[in-house]
Amino acid sequence: MNNFSVASDTLSPPWEDTVKSPRLKVKWKNRVITALSQSDYRAYLYPVFTPAGIPVTAEAPVDHPHQQSITVGTDRLDCIVELPEPYSNTFVEATYNFWSNETYSGRAPGRIVGTSIESTEMTSNHIRLVQSLEWQSPPQWGELNGAVVAHETRTIDVYPGEVANIIDIRSQLCPTNWDILIGPTVHSYFTVRIADGLRVVDGGMLVDSEGRKSSKEIRGQRADWVDCSGKTVYGHSAGVAVFHHPSMDNSLWHLDDWGKVSVNPFIETRKSIACGEALDLSVRIVAHDGDATDARIVEIHDDFIEATSQQP
Repeated sequence: MNNFSVASDTLSPPWEDTVKSPRLKVKWKNRVITALSQSDYRAYLYPVFTPAGIPVTAEAPVDHPHQQSITVGTDRLDCIVELPEPYSNTFVEATYNFWSNETYSGRAPGRIVGTSIESTEMTSNHIRLVQSLEWQSPPQWGELNGAVVAHETRTIDVYPGEVANIIDIRSQLCPTNWDILIGPTVHSYFTVRIADGLRVVDGGMLVDSEGRKSSKEIRGQRADWVDCSGKTVYGHSAGVAVFHHPSMDNSLWHLDDWGKVSVNPFIETRKSIACGEALDLSVRIVAHDGDATDARIVEIHDDFIEATSQQP
């Protein structure tokens, strides 16, 4: 590759016990844009930098350690399982949590583990990373003892810029041997944990595409995008915007002043994915310097919608 590099960070500091394998850093012209990271329970993107090198997401915050920067998951995934002999033709719902690190609402935590990664430099300012992942059930009875209940292909397109770094994430989730159901739940599917300084509780500014400026106004409503910005290190202004992809069918927003933004089409819906089918969802993350106006988020979103409308 001429402009990008993707390489393991072998010198992780000793306090980074959250990370269970070396981060895979993505650089553009020797400038770190983001990194693929892996913890005990999930694969995630961290850090995520603006063009000026300001981090806009948080990793494993004390209040919600499972909200690791940019993640994919759900706290309610059910498998339709046929019991083994002598109970053939008897089906039950085995229910799991691929969201938190502990049992949640009676649902034991599973693990989302990356198994391979391929990278291709598409153009001088576009790299595509295709990650294969396994959604693994917790150890339990019967034939689902630590089984892989779904395979995920996570395609990450990175577009560095001078004012904003753009990251598109596409998650394609395919059941293995059992039909699965997701939702209804507010804890799903793409989640972004905002860095300190950008959060409303730290004095940051929140705004959506409709001009609403508080989580109470935005939560449970529909909007094309949400942006969080504020002062960070040395008084530098930066922010992160989250865009709805058309695959989200203009779903409701779920967000909080303490720094969580979720793009979740399952708040009101229970989705069934049969074996041989795939759940196919996408989101765009924009890590930018300045506020939403400085970064021209409206124009970036217009270009985004025009590009997605031309996709097959």
